[in-house]
Amino acid sequence: MLCAHTVRRLKPGTFDQFAEVFRPPGGDAPPPGWVRFVMLRPQGGAGDEVVTFGFFDGTMEELEASQVDHGYADRVAAAAEFVDEVVINGVYDVVVDLHTEGAAA
Repeated sequence: MLCAHTVRRLKPGTFDQFAEVFRPPGGDAPPPGWVRFVMLRPQGGAGDEVVTFGFFDGTMEELEASQVDHGYADRVAAAAEFVDEVVINGVYDVVVDLHTEGAAA
């Protein structure tokens, strides 16, 4: 399992616009291979930081192909006008995955 993770600082007041253009296509479900996509912002909506991450069940090559197939670069480009800085961006191996079965989160 891989986790693609990015932390961005947005231009003030642009979270809603960023979120609209950056969400994965297809409505409520992530593209095939992607287990879960999450977008976070500071509690209460204060601040201009946004954290995005997604879990991918496959190899790095399959993840990169999925990003090409589902327009990831286009979404990044569309969202760029709302981004002041990319703080961190990378793909990580999931080495520990603890969770409670049936939990909502």
